[in-house]
Amino acid sequence: MPPIVFTDDDFHGLDHQQDDPMVITVEIENYAVKKVLVDQGSSVDILYWATYQKLQLPETAMVPYDEPIYGFSSEQVSTRGYIDLHTVFRDETQTKTIPIRFLIIDAPTSYNILLGHPSLNTLGAVVSTPHLAMKFPAPSGDILTIHYDQRLARECYMASLRPQLPIQQTNHIERPPSSSIALSDEDLDPKIGRDVRLEPVEDTTPLELPNGHSINLGTGLNSDERATITPILINNTDLFAWSAIDLPGVDPQVASHKLSIYKEARYVSQKKRKLGEERRQAAKVEADKLLSAGFIEEAQYTT
Repeated sequence: MPPIVFTDDDFHGLDHQQDDPMVITVEIENYAVKKVLVDQGSSVDILYWATYQKLQLPETAMVPYDEPIYGFSSEQVSTRGYIDLHTVFRDETQTKTIPIRFLIIDAPTSYNILLGHPSLNTLGAVVSTPHLAMKFPAPSGDILTIHYDQRLARECYMASLRPQLPIQQTNHIERPPSSSIALSDEDLDPKIGRDVRLEPVEDTTPLELPNGHSINLGTGLNSDERATITPILINNTDLFAWSAIDLPGVDPQVASHKLSIYKEARYVSQKKRKLGEERRQAAKVEADKLLSAGFIEEAQYTT
C-alpha cells in the first residue's frame, strides 16, 4: 500500500484560515447522506433518529438498547437502540464500503450522522484538519480522498450555536412546529444515475455459470462450504435476474409502483427540466432498459 500523505493540493475549501469541523457525505441504503460529522474524539458512531426515519428504515431493524452514553462534561444521553449498516465512502468513481454499528439517538442536532473512532479505524482513515480532507486505502490498494464541505460545515456549526432559537428555513435544515430537526431533500438525496451496489467486505473469486455469466464467491468460504454452494448455484442459474428483461410478469402482489395523483387536479404543461449531461445520459440508459424489457412505453401528448 502506498504511503498516505497530504499536500497543499488536497485543500479544496473556500478559506484557508479555518478551524472548521469535518463534515462529509456518505452513502447509506442508496441515499447520499450529507451533514456527516467526523468526530475523532467520539468512541461511538451515531445515527440520529430523524435521519433513521428519513432513510425509511423499519423500527424492527433496530436492536433495542437502552444504555446511555456520556458527553464531554459527563452529560447523559439516552439511546433507542443500534443498527448495523453498510456505509459507502466515495472518491469520485472509487468507493470503499464498511459495516458500521450505529447507536440510534433521538436528539435535536444540525447533523445527520456522527462518525467516531470505530468507523474511522475500520475504514483505516487518516484525517487532516488543515487540509479538510480524509484519506484511506481502497480495496484496490489505491489511496482514496474525501474532501470536506467547508460551507456546509460552517452552516451546521452556526446552527448548533443557537439551539434555543427556532430555525425557520435554511438551504438544508428546517425546524417544524414539533421542534425536531427535519431533513430537506438536499440532506438525503436518493441516488440518481448510479448503479449502486454494496462492495464485498473480503476478497472474492469468480464462479462461471453455464449461461456465460459469473458470480463472485468470498474467499472466506472453506472448501466444504464452497463444495456445497457451488452445485446449488449452477443448478439454479435460471433463478437469477441479470437485467430488467429477465423479470417479466412480476405479480403486483410481489412488487408494484404507483403514483399518488389527485384525480381532480388540472393538467398543467410543465417546463422542461434541465439536467446535467451526466444525469441526462444516466436517465436515458435506465429508460432504455425499461423500454427494451417492455415495462414502459412512450406516450404522445398534445402539449
